[in-house]
Amino acid sequence: MMKELVETSSLAAEAYAIVRQRILSGEIALGQVISRRKLAAELGMSFLPVSEALLRLEFEGLLESRPRAGTRVRIPSPEDVKGHFVVREALEVQAAVLFTRVATAADRTELRKMAQRVDMLRTQPDRLLYIGLHMKLHRRVSECARCPALSEAIDKTHALNIIWFGAIRQPALGDVPHRHEDLLDALTSGDAVKAADAVREHLAVGMQRTLDVLEPYFRLRKANGRTFYRSDRKVRRPMLDLTTSTTIN
Repeated sequence: MMKELVETSSLAAEAYAIVRQRILSGEIALGQVISRRKLAAELGMSFLPVSEALLRLEFEGLLESRPRAGTRVRIPSPEDVKGHFVVREALEVQAAVLFTRVATAADRTELRKMAQRVDMLRTQPDRLLYIGLHMKLHRRVSECARCPALSEAIDKTHALNIIWFGAIRQPALGDVPHRHEDLLDALTSGDAVKAADAVREHLAVGMQRTLDVLEPYFRLRKANGRTFYRSDRKVRRPMLDLTTSTTIN
């Protein structure tokens, strides 16, 4: 019995890692339905560890399930997005304050170079490269604050951002060319108040852009009510129609 429990737990962890990576990479799109039985067959697992894996992802806010409807990558509401950025602000402002106190000269040099590269990549067609480096920059700021618990909490919030950023097709019109370099100027100034204000402003812009780019998904969520479409044809067609017109970060 104990051996079976250990095996199930191990398989559940494996399924969790696979599905999470597929979601974060955009292979499984925002709003796409996930069939537990098809996934179990694909991974060569029983239904139980796959169900445990998806339940964990649902608990983390990456998936949502409804009775007799199924499980899909969670489409947030505007309130979800706003609440998420309230949490990000609380965490990342604290990281910024700590950063001004404990970041080394090497940390500051590294992050300045990273910020420059992020800003250079903002107009490139490979959005995945931009998104990956963008989130790495924010993660490194928290790591350089030298508080592992805070860094871990911030890292957990970034999973949702990666999914939402996956809906972005083009950079924002009129975007500030050196937005991340300006942020690093404030963080490396040594002024905790200036750093905190810069992070608040940076995240406020990010929240508004996220709300803008997810507007078609908000409409889809409202239109569908409590219905999830099980057919890929039914799911992908409305998503394609909506996202092709979404060109603002």
